[in-house]
Amino acid sequence: MKTNQPSPPRTTAPARSSKAAAPPYKVIDLFSGAGGMTLGFVDAGFQPILAVEKVRTFAQTYAANFGRHVIPQDIATIVDAGGIPVPANVVIGGPPCQGFSNLTGNRESDPRRAMWRFFMDVVASSECQVFVVENVPNILTATEGLAIIRRARELGFFIDEESMGLLLASRYGVPQNRKRAILMGSRLGPIRLPAPNGERTTVREAFRGIPLQPERDEVTRQPCQGADLHLRRHPTPLSLQRYRLVPPGGNRFDLQRAAPELTPACWIRKTQGGTDLFGRLNWDEPARCTIRTEFYKPEKGRYLHPSEDRPITHWEAARLQSFPDTFQWCGTRIEIAIQIGNAVPPRFARAIAKTVAAHLAGHGVKPVPAPTPAQLGRLADLMR
Repeated sequence: MKTNQPSPPRTTAPARSSKAAAPPYKVIDLFSGAGGMTLGFVDAGFQPILAVEKVRTFAQTYAANFGRHVIPQDIATIVDAGGIPVPANVVIGGPPCQGFSNLTGNRESDPRRAMWRFFMDVVASSECQVFVVENVPNILTATEGLAIIRRARELGFFIDEESMGLLLASRYGVPQNRKRAILMGSRLGPIRLPAPNGERTTVREAFRGIPLQPERDEVTRQPCQGADLHLRRHPTPLSLQRYRLVPPGGNRFDLQRAAPELTPACWIRKTQGGTDLFGRLNWDEPARCTIRTEFYKPEKGRYLHPSEDRPITHWEAARLQSFPDTFQWCGTRIEIAIQIGNAVPPRFARAIAKTVAAHLAGHGVKPVPAPTPAQLGRLADLMR
């Protein structure tokens, strides 16, 4: 079978850390999704002790990789029923970002915008030393973002312009130009966002070992991993004609120049913006796109394969998000796509986690013990 590179990449088991000597710092992940952020912290030596993810299938993915300490319920229900008084060194998470996103109109009435309150409630009840919020760029200027900062300072956390800002994942070894807002707060003193680590990964390196042509139509086992996710689509003849007219690095404007008769009228009317739409990736640079939940639709972004006339597959999208092939996924192909697109790239999270670990160690912080059954109380019955 033809592949773009001769051998698969090395991957590491997601739930294991290379550090085995000292007791690990403990981390709670809220709105965890599949666990991309947890994986980055695990790779940096942390131990996850509790997670919350209300979508049951996503929680199953998390449990398959990190263990049965995830609660598949809405965090609002959990906090209102008594909270999460479980000691941890760090609380991490990405409160639902759709309410802040430009793609959904930044809707002020969206109830998902209020989820930050429950996140900060757990930050308070866990008595953590550090918290990390990951979100879309708009949160930095949204009313809710300012409210997070205000609440953090009320709880005694240091948070300033050095501990929050926009970071580009490709500067931390992720093969994708994903831009995200990071807010970090510490009770110990000033904490700084991680500096770029000099790692750079291209699409070619990310896709190494993946066959150029997928041959699977559906997910056939649960959980699934790696090659199980090399799922093909069946584009129409018109779509194939359009794909063939987009060169490497090109986009919808190349299609319009070459064949306006094949170009949707709405694209012709839209003379500016949308430069990622119907875009094709380049082999020898990080993907100039953000992997979102519908990465299998080229009309949604720069999701055409660098050399093949098809959209990228779930396997390729997971690689662009820096997930290892050993990561276990649960759900339908659409549910898995949502998990991949919503995840924090683990390699990006690892860079953040290393900064947090160095900050804790530099202040002489000792890891809190793993929670006892008494500390977990009713929460233990909710875990899956």
